[in-house]
Amino acid sequence: MTIQPRAFAHVRLTVTDIERSRAFYDAVLGLPVAFDLPPDADEKTREELSFLFGGVIYQLGDSLFGLRPVASDRFDEDRVGLDHVSFAVAGRADLERASRHLDRLGVAHEGIKDIGAGYILEFRDPDDIALELFAPGS
Repeated sequence: MTIQPRAFAHVRLTVTDIERSRAFYDAVLGLPVAFDLPPDADEKTREELSFLFGGVIYQLGDSLFGLRPVASDRFDEDRVGLDHVSFAVAGRADLERASRHLDRLGVAHEGIKDIGAGYILEFRDPDDIALELFAPGS
């Protein structure tokens, strides 16, 4: 018998500067925060939320997306590990809105590409982590 997962539970990225990365993801994705350590947290709360490692975890539909501030190097999709993170959107119109949003924020992107199975919009976060928005083809 094999393991048969039905979805991702969560993805967490390691980043070099949590404040900078958090500001980027808040501005670009605007996801609600699921877990965050309040600045005035008491010792019990700090212990209960120690799994955050000083980062933040966002709610992304039925999954979680987190940032953890411990990296001292830079992302490279050609090294063993993460290649990129792709976020699903409903359709091409969402990619067009996202493209304009990224332009307003000054975030460089590749423009919308037709990849046959759908459309993608590629960009990078402050640590140069490759990100993508994916919309199914119609």
